[in-house]
Amino acid sequence: MEKRIWFITGISSGLGKALADEVMASGDFVIGTFRQASQVAQFNETHRGQGASFQLDITQHLETADVVQEIITRYGRIDILVNNAGVGFIGAVEEASMDEIRNVFEANVFGTLHLTQQVLPHMRKERNGHIIQISSHGGIKSFVGFGIYNASKFALEGFSEALAQEVEPLGIKVSLVEPGPFRTGFAGSALGEAQDRHADYDQTAGVFREKLKSVHGKQEGDPQKAAQAIFALANEPNPSLRLPLGPTALKTIGMKLASVKADLERHQHTAENAVFK
Repeated sequence: MEKRIWFITGISSGLGKALADEVMASGDFVIGTFRQASQVAQFNETHRGQGASFQLDITQHLETADVVQEIITRYGRIDILVNNAGVGFIGAVEEASMDEIRNVFEANVFGTLHLTQQVLPHMRKERNGHIIQISSHGGIKSFVGFGIYNASKFALEGFSEALAQEVEPLGIKVSLVEPGPFRTGFAGSALGEAQDRHADYDQTAGVFREKLKSVHGKQEGDPQKAAQAIFALANEPNPSLRLPLGPTALKTIGMKLASVKADLERHQHTAENAVFK
């Protein structure tokens, strides 16, 4: 069987690294991205024949287009795109500045969306492909102190759900992976934080800020097991649109579904009568 070519963004650590390792161990070929040139050189030397990597910041759209074209020129196709690169951010909605919000959306929405658009023409040509978006349980349910991050993942979920319907007749699959807390660097030094703080939010968003930072390195989720689950999803002939990962994700997404259902039932009569008669 011919090796599949995976393109995974952000493979320096955490889930991206675990998935790249899982894919290479399976015999498939990984093309990954790093932010630093030294990381690219080390990966290419260590994994010669198993994978290749490029330096890329997905918020730089011209660079993204160039990298995709270079991959197609060298390797001919991309079978599976995994949009893993992104950023975290904590702080109350009011505390977040417009610049901070834009930085989150540039990576989690616009960068991911643009890369997806760059890969799609090649998948359409092949009438084959699988796009795997690394979302979050926070892409389904919002949490105090996490609203800006939630908004970015809600946006990712929104366009990906529509995309799945658009490309299904073309032989292309789309899946959203929704992890809960996993033991990666997400809550570490790279976590973005609103620089502004208001005492009025100390007991809501403020509590969440400290809680999220305190669990760094103690999260329940195992990145290697998540990678195995994602790899298994990619092997399914008819993969699901959504893949929740971890007990917390199951709980929080279930809470959101129950809340929406309760509101639907509460306002059913009002909704049904808000029409011309």
